[in-house]
Amino acid sequence: MRILMVCLGNICRSPLAEGIMRHQIKTEGLTWNIDSAGTGAWHAGEKPDPRSIEVAHRNGIDITGQRARQFVPLDFDRFDHIFVMDAENLKNVLALAPHDLAREKVEMIMNRVYPNENRRVPDPYYGGKTGFDDVFEMLEEACKKIISEHL
Repeated sequence: MRILMVCLGNICRSPLAEGIMRHQIKTEGLTWNIDSAGTGAWHAGEKPDPRSIEVAHRNGIDITGQRARQFVPLDFDRFDHIFVMDAENLKNVLALAPHDLAREKVEMIMNRVYPNENRRVPDPYYGGKTGFDDVFEMLEEACKKIISEHL
């Protein structure tokens, strides 16, 4: 299984999703390939936001080795599932899809918990410290659901 997590800048939500998923698959003894990217390139090469690093650390997950990168069309070939955090990310990723099979790989991550509701994972960047805790909990639940559907 090859999974890509996508948000806007690849420093808050998608690095958390990547870290959570890596942690959970390791716990389950799975060898899936997990990565993350952003639809924008302005943070390329940077570490995750310090608040993402902090909330991950408090939950026993180290994401300090991650570096932001931009989503590229080749990602449609590299991954089986592409999970986006909100409708804007969905629109931006789908705009790069070369064909219908690529589009079918893309979905909003919270649809795994709340099917067809298109709930977004809010961007915690300007939301203060508790926003990162809320996002962590949402993504943890979604990642557990994804894994349980594939075991």
